[in-house]
Amino acid sequence: MYEQKTKPTDSSVIEFIEQIEHPRKKEDAYRLLDLFAETTGREAVMWGPSIIGFGKYHYRYATGHEGDAPLVGFSPRKAKISLYVTVDNAEREEQLSRLGKHTSGKACVYVNKLDDIDQNVLKEIIRSSIGFLEKTYPDGIE
Repeated sequence: MYEQKTKPTDSSVIEFIEQIEHPRKKEDAYRLLDLFAETTGREAVMWGPSIIGFGKYHYRYATGHEGDAPLVGFSPRKAKISLYVTVDNAEREEQLSRLGKHTSGKACVYVNKLDDIDQNVLKEIIRSSIGFLEKTYPDGIE
């Protein structure tokens, strides 16, 4: 049976951020910590060794695969900052067009530094992502 690898931990978010070597990336991590906490109204929790998540939802796919994931989150990786946000396709493209310099995957947005993006648009994307997940998984939100 599949066991989910990325789970919430008791590790300290602050200790994780303090280990970031690059000063700008560390500063951006603290700024994102405040931005996500303020926008979500939820506390930051480490998910695995490197993802800072806010809130939690339980998903179940038609295939039967299920698990838990943060509603939204971020990870200040060496190359880029990964923003874990999921929105439905119609909103996503329009919002991303206003975000600023980024690249994106299915459920991630990658930025070099926080100053490259419009933080108000990021807040909008965070709220949309949570709204989408609340509609999609109404019984699985924490």
